[in-house]
Amino acid sequence: MRYGMPLVVLMEKLYDVIIIGGGPAGLSAAQYASRSGLKTIVLDKSPAAGALAYSSRIENYPGLIEPLSGTELLGIFRKQAIKFGAEYKEAQVVGVRFDGDIKEVDVIDNTYRGKTAIIATGSMGRKPSIPGEENFLGRGVSYCAICDAAFFRGLTACVIGDSEEAVKEAELLAGFAKIVYIISPAEDIKVPADHPVRSSDKISVLAGRRVILIEGESIVTSIKIRNTRTGEEQDLAVDGVFVYLYGSQPVVDFLNSAIPLSDTSCIMTHRTMETSLPGVFAAGDVTCGETRQVVTAAAYGCLAALSAEKYIHHKKRMRYDWGES
Repeated sequence: MRYGMPLVVLMEKLYDVIIIGGGPAGLSAAQYASRSGLKTIVLDKSPAAGALAYSSRIENYPGLIEPLSGTELLGIFRKQAIKFGAEYKEAQVVGVRFDGDIKEVDVIDNTYRGKTAIIATGSMGRKPSIPGEENFLGRGVSYCAICDAAFFRGLTACVIGDSEEAVKEAELLAGFAKIVYIISPAEDIKVPADHPVRSSDKISVLAGRRVILIEGESIVTSIKIRNTRTGEEQDLAVDGVFVYLYGSQPVVDFLNSAIPLSDTSCIMTHRTMETSLPGVFAAGDVTCGETRQVVTAAAYGCLAALSAEKYIHHKKRMRYDWGES
């Protein structure tokens, strides 16, 4: 729901590798690509989103002496990638063009150009499941506050979800909307007790509530919510509904048929993470591997980066990276 928002294309910068996704696969790819001397950028929707970011305790990743939260481990991945020279930008990808020699990746206000692209967006996607959600998509229902917040200036909006990302988007919306409701299916939102959102006069948290219907005529006018404890239902007048719920499907909506997918919407790759499109690679859970572990996602990211380096330099075999002696 971008409503014709203008796009600025910065044509002067060409990257060797554009990585879409900032989880363990994407950040591992960034480490290996940038350490190989490739000009690399990571486009990450949110450092607070993704399966690893939601994990409270990781203790089986090789090299960890003490358990860490998923967010802490991701932070280490990110620092390593940046230390090796990778650029990191928090931005939501909304479209791609992979048919030419130069790959183009669109975010809200820019287009990035690269010789190769690595897709590492994970598998927490979902199909519209709330009655009315699909019908009102682009007419009051959105999945991107930074894209559409300005269109709700002075109006009432709600964010459905309890994650840190959902709260962050509610704060962004509050800069435009008259009031923002956070509708949390859980008994509380996943932020500290002293988080400023809890004392905001423009944000109201409705915990233990589930949206069961999105209603309207030509545009959204209200939602119906149900108390998860009592079963009581109520109607709430809103102009916009921003959905931040998660599932287990590959996150590929931004591709818009740019890459052939499997019957289960997975990106299909060869053994070294190459897709059917030259110069386009995929890594991690978006490929629907048999295991969904941090260590395998990181390994896939490594393979994708080495394959990208091989592709760029027209090599017959991958470069071995054992560090400098």
